[in-house]
Amino acid sequence: MDPQGVFCANPRCADRGAVDKGNVIVHSHKERRFRCTSCKKTFAASKGTPFYRLHKEGSLFLCVITLLSHGCPLPAVVAAFGLDERTVAAWQHKAGEHCSAVHQRHLESHKLDLQHVQADELYAKRQGGRSWVAMAMAVPTRLWLGGVVSPVRDVDLIQKLVGVVRLAWLPGTALLICVDGLSSYVGAFWVAFREKVHTGKRGRPPYRLPDGIWLAQVIKSYSGRRLSDVVRRVLWGSTEQVMGQLQKTRTGEQINTSYVERLNATFRARLAGLTRRGRRLLKDEEALEKGMYLVGGVYNFCSAHRSLRVRLRRGKKWLQRTPAMAAGWTDHAWSIRELLSFRVLHA
Repeated sequence: MDPQGVFCANPRCADRGAVDKGNVIVHSHKERRFRCTSCKKTFAASKGTPFYRLHKEGSLFLCVITLLSHGCPLPAVVAAFGLDERTVAAWQHKAGEHCSAVHQRHLESHKLDLQHVQADELYAKRQGGRSWVAMAMAVPTRLWLGGVVSPVRDVDLIQKLVGVVRLAWLPGTALLICVDGLSSYVGAFWVAFREKVHTGKRGRPPYRLPDGIWLAQVIKSYSGRRLSDVVRRVLWGSTEQVMGQLQKTRTGEQINTSYVERLNATFRARLAGLTRRGRRLLKDEEALEKGMYLVGGVYNFCSAHRSLRVRLRRGKKWLQRTPAMAAGWTDHAWSIRELLSFRVLHA
């Protein structure tokens, strides 16, 4: 047991959330407990993680979560390990909630030079109907920025997704946004990124977009299930600026949403209910949201992406990188155990 990087989460502690201040020491190796010298309270090493107060072996829990995060059906896990279906569902919920907290913590504390963002929506099948999932990704780093779940594809869904992009964006950096033909994106991004122009005159100041924010759309038309036409248009900025940003980020030779559509395929393969022509359903929207963050957390922190690898200086070997590594969130690829063991300070 190593107290380095461990903090006290006691709300009444004067050093709550403080890391490497020397106030946390080992209390018991056998019981795996730490003690805070500031508030004199002890706490389990698994406090703040899904392993806390787990009534099964941690290795079994880790194995089940690994299978679920890679698309193994829940009934198959139940049959293989002889567990109750409600237990497996509760474990998936705990792991998804934890991954959501880890993702939000990094998103808020590490602003990113996103450069190029793509957003898209897809529907999920659940018991009693369907839900919509809107997701966004930073294309150069392949980082999944987050997703929003709603029973309808409306303005509120898009505004919440745009809020996630705005939270991750480092102000002052250039940003190209590529979306589909849904009209809600234009107004939502305008409200999120606009800034006031102080003219010194009386009355409400006008708004304008910051320099270096460009928006482009890919509008697809279908005849039945067959793609019939594709229209690409630039709404903010000029065509030369958009093409220059695409060339700078090496993310295509024309306006596209192919990267986020490929990410959608990854989520469809790993999360029940997102499969287009399958019979698997999700119980409710909460299960969909927690499952989405479980898959997204493993994708960002644990899954090496071939397009992100870099050649080492010596020899012909490559350094495999995850999206979180490419974004500067971590310096190594996490294991799923490390992801689930990462402690987050809750409000």
